[in-house]
Amino acid sequence: MLIKHSIRKNFIIQLIVSSLTLILIFSSILYFYIEKSIYDDKHNALLKYAKNISDYKSVFRQDESFAENYLSLTVEIIYLKESAIELDFYEKTLNGHTYLTLIHPFNAKEKSYLKITKDISTTKQLLNKILNYIFIINIAGLLLVIIYAISISKMLIHPITVLSSRLSNMNEHLIKPLKIEELPQEFEPLGITINHLISRIQNFVKYQKELFIGTAHELKTPLAVIKLKNQVTLIKKRSPEEYIDALKVTNKTIDEMNIIVSNILNIGRQEGAQLDKPVEVDVIEILKQKANDFKLLAENEHKELNMSFEPSGYMATLQVSLLNQIIQNFLQNAIKFTPKEKSITLRSSQDDYGLLIEVIDEGCGIDTGVDLFAPFKRQGNKPGVGLGLFLAKSAADALGAKIKLRNREDGASGTIASLQLNSQLSCIIPRNAMGFKNNKA
Repeated sequence: MLIKHSIRKNFIIQLIVSSLTLILIFSSILYFYIEKSIYDDKHNALLKYAKNISDYKSVFRQDESFAENYLSLTVEIIYLKESAIELDFYEKTLNGHTYLTLIHPFNAKEKSYLKITKDISTTKQLLNKILNYIFIINIAGLLLVIIYAISISKMLIHPITVLSSRLSNMNEHLIKPLKIEELPQEFEPLGITINHLISRIQNFVKYQKELFIGTAHELKTPLAVIKLKNQVTLIKKRSPEEYIDALKVTNKTIDEMNIIVSNILNIGRQEGAQLDKPVEVDVIEILKQKANDFKLLAENEHKELNMSFEPSGYMATLQVSLLNQIIQNFLQNAIKFTPKEKSITLRSSQDDYGLLIEVIDEGCGIDTGVDLFAPFKRQGNKPGVGLGLFLAKSAADALGAKIKLRNREDGASGTIASLQLNSQLSCIIPRNAMGFKNNKA
């Protein structure tokens, strides 16, 4: 059974544990440092007393003033049978008092030693107070850490809470992009990704409605034609030739319906292709291959296909089938709408966004007031179902690319179909690397 984890709870626990560990380590080091410093001072003082007695037969030197600390001293001369003791220093508690004792050699021949004892009860009490104060400070510090952890976790989780709240309240009628400028800098990439997803959902909902309505309309019209033709044919007895003509018209209408159904099936295949694993490919090589494939088709229709590719190589991680679908649609439309003895240009160039791919024709241009990416939208009087650009737009959205159609602005008639690949998932191959050469045709 899976256990749900709370990011905020884990953050608070980890911050408290790490802060408590740091406080305990720092406090322990501080206390032991203070204790050692005090005991070192006491030890040096007893050692000084012992040297004064040995050298001057007095606890303090003649040039030193009498201090009250000397009153708490007890000095004895003891004799030990065992081998000589260089120095012994120990602490002992007796009757509620703490004593610090130093054993120091006095007369080696007589095996006599100085036993200097000092009452350090007040010092011990002072150390206990310091320890209590440190303990109280640690508790206060721990409380502050808990308050800080709760506050900082609430602040960090606030953007996620806001995003969750906005996304949970969305439906197909209330889908609005997030305001990136209101998000913290760390959440801007997430906001951009969510907005891209929202845009795709909006387009999907919009175009799916149009697709269903358009499909019903496109299929209803040929069915009505077939039915009407059959009714007219059955009104009276006709010759075999007339029946054959009627069947030919019916078959032609059925073929048109099959084209519509095939294009709808292509939409399903494309949605499956969006789930394919992206692979690293050289986009320029794909463009060259597509250009060579369509060059013969253009020449067969007495049209010229020109090519211009910059840079010489451009690696990108993407679904190749989706890129092929976009470029193929661009070239098919360009050849379809370009008159004979005219030219089509396929070119690529690098810009600040990434790689810009353009297909330029010399056709009649487009009506900028019509959404040509919507399903069943046709331009001009050329045959077609009107799903090619819809599929191209869906493929571009899946690639995270930008797709655009616009009229030429260089004085010539025609259309420019462009695709911009994001450089974040791409890298440029050096001109002289891997045998690539700058190629213009």
